[in-house]
Amino acid sequence: MKMPKNNVYTVSRLNGEVRQLLEGELGKIWLEAEISNFSAPSSGHWYLTLKDNQAQIRSAMFKGKNRSVTFRPANGQQVLVKGAISVYEPRGDYQLIIDSMLPAGDGLLAQQYEALKMKLAGEGLFALDTKRPLPSYIQRIGVITSPTGAAIRDVLHVLKRRDPSIEVIIYPSAVQGEHADKSLCHAIMQANDRNEVDVLLLTRGGGSLEDLWCFNSEALAHTIYNSALPIVSAVGHEVDTTISDYVADLRAPTPSAAAELLSNDAISKSDKLNVAMNRLRQGWQHYRLTQQQRFNQLEHKLHRQDPKRRLQQYEQRFDEMQLRLESAINARLTSFTMHSQGLAHRLAQQSPHNRLQLEQSRLNYLNQKLNKALRTQLSDANKALAYAAHQLETVSPLATLSRGYSITLDAKGGVVHKVADVNAGDRLTTKLIDGEVHSTVV
Repeated sequence: MKMPKNNVYTVSRLNGEVRQLLEGELGKIWLEAEISNFSAPSSGHWYLTLKDNQAQIRSAMFKGKNRSVTFRPANGQQVLVKGAISVYEPRGDYQLIIDSMLPAGDGLLAQQYEALKMKLAGEGLFALDTKRPLPSYIQRIGVITSPTGAAIRDVLHVLKRRDPSIEVIIYPSAVQGEHADKSLCHAIMQANDRNEVDVLLLTRGGGSLEDLWCFNSEALAHTIYNSALPIVSAVGHEVDTTISDYVADLRAPTPSAAAELLSNDAISKSDKLNVAMNRLRQGWQHYRLTQQQRFNQLEHKLHRQDPKRRLQQYEQRFDEMQLRLESAINARLTSFTMHSQGLAHRLAQQSPHNRLQLEQSRLNYLNQKLNKALRTQLSDANKALAYAAHQLETVSPLATLSRGYSITLDAKGGVVHKVADVNAGDRLTTKLIDGEVHSTVV
């Protein structure tokens, strides 16, 4: 059976379509994991593996994105990353292309905060047309906070200084901890049920993101939104912003600033300007959130068709080939070094210098052996000579002379053995130990 040609995939086409499918279906995701196999080549890109106890995924963060990371990633570190699933087509591996990276602890809270803010903005809880105006003449303020905290002292001090006629009713609530959001919701509902104040002030002093987390509760946001009484939110310092600030009818930067706004001369031009600026800021925040949502959608669509993704694939492949080339060069150098060392060792074994040293050692040994043999032979000859001298001395006539004997010789030098050997008138020589005696036979 003959297959239609357009139904036969190449590997490249298959990997390309899988990449588009993954990128189009999942979009941007958040992932919390542990870093391993982290590497940062000279190209500036980061390559790493994200894992948990049961699985892992290869990841890449290109230099245009990793410049915004405020810390240096390390193996074993827990992080929270945001990115998109893609496919590295040359190998057919699916991987995570990371856009942002945060330490796991703070990053998780920040991600939850942003996600809830986006959700509530989409539900209209931040819309300006739902904000209730503050009463023009405030006689009684309900303060929802801890009765022992610094915030209530600041509020009371400012109100006493600016307008002592304003009454303050405190609705005690926890402002920190696991169940603080429920306590705050209960206090708001209690104030609405009693309906004894003109406005509510939801406040506490500054703290860390974890300390202020109860003011980022979704339940608290809906309770503030559904309150019949207008609510002013003044949580933390001026740089702190919580979900309750966005939902409230008005945000004040600090508890003291809220008391300033709610006191009688809050109708001054400067205070009106502050109110307008706060409303403008809230309107800008709402507009920014709306535009951010639209931007994310457009960015996601653009990301699927972005040629930069293909360029990143090539850059990643180049980095991979560069690492492989460096590894091959190092292996080649190691092999060449070992081969050179082997040749040097063989050359050293065949070196004439070593052979000369060996022959010199052998010559020295033979020379020592010859000298020893000569000394032995000379010693033996000396001993033989001494023995022969001793033997010769034993038979020598000198030895006889030394014992008191003498030798008589005729005129011819022959030894006279008996009287018949001489005649009258012969000249004789007698040898003694110490000389000769000449005589004439008579």
